[in-house]
Amino acid sequence: MLVTFVTAALAIVGTLLGSIVSGRFQERAAERSVRVTHGEAIRRDQLEAVTALASAVSDHRQAMWKRADAALAGASADVVASLREASHQTRAAVTRPHVALRVLITDPAVREAADQLISLTYGMRQPYATVEDLSAVREAAKDAEDAFVDAAAGYFSRTA
Repeated sequence: MLVTFVTAALAIVGTLLGSIVSGRFQERAAERSVRVTHGEAIRRDQLEAVTALASAVSDHRQAMWKRADAALAGASADVVASLREASHQTRAAVTRPHVALRVLITDPAVREAADQLISLTYGMRQPYATVEDLSAVREAAKDAEDAFVDAAAGYFSRTA
């Protein structure tokens, strides 16, 4: 009788311990799955911020080129005003992805490259005496965009 009781007690204790261990393994697996899913979502948002910023700055650079080129070519005041309004719209479109990038990516190299890209592109609003001067500033802004994309790619490869 005692042997049966001890055997039954051991079986019950073993079952309880097995349940606890199994439950803990399932809990850890679920936590790991949530971490992976969260990490993937953050990475996707970071990539979206990088691409959105590069695209918005590219659009703004093009709008600034058209505006400055028209002014240098002696376009009418109405044309220049219309192009100025378009450049204001594209500049405003830079803000959202820039803020998203600064919130989502804290890497100093990526942030510095983004700030340089924006600064050089915004610099196109200065009055230039010749198309060559304007072209030089535009090329510098394009080079800054390449540097920004390279910095972001480096960041993503380091954090993969």
